[in-house]
Amino acid sequence: MKTKFVEEEIKYIGSQLVPHWIYRNFQMQGDAIVAFVGECEVKLSEMVDIEDVINNEPIYSKLMLSFISEQFGIGLTEGVLRQRLLITVIKELLEERGISVVRNGDDLLINGAKLSVSIATKSVTSVLIHTGLNILSEDAPVRACGLRSELGIDNIKDFAIEVMQRYSEELDDIIIAGTKVRGV
Repeated sequence: MKTKFVEEEIKYIGSQLVPHWIYRNFQMQGDAIVAFVGECEVKLSEMVDIEDVINNEPIYSKLMLSFISEQFGIGLTEGVLRQRLLITVIKELLEERGISVVRNGDDLLINGAKLSVSIATKSVTSVLIHTGLNILSEDAPVRACGLRSELGIDNIKDFAIEVMQRYSEELDDIIIAGTKVRGV
């Protein structure tokens, strides 16, 4: 899987969760994950999560680390599993830094405060995943926690690169594991 940290700030508004957004914007064709920093404001009209729409829960973060991944040749159930793998990779990296993290499905919580938002969806051509981690928690519409504001992680770029690298390695290892066994 190709990975890239995007240096320029990008405001995530939900419309980026479309087929070939990574390819069109960063010339990365095929399975890929990109990370970027910026404000996050997903209005109900752009929401993919119907439950959030029904509950009238738009998403906002003054500053968020966003990951967008597009993966081809898989169904939505496998896409959700891969989304949960990404969340688990993030959880493990935080725990290695001595941070106590609770995972509830695709949510990461620190002392009951929400660190993450995440969604996986299926397009005509691929599975798309967005996972966002608050960097700052102020002005969030829910009780939130931030990588920098509460957890003291200042080097967001290095953290993002490590997340993407581990996630990519996990997916590669899963594929290799499936090729080294004989059928029974």
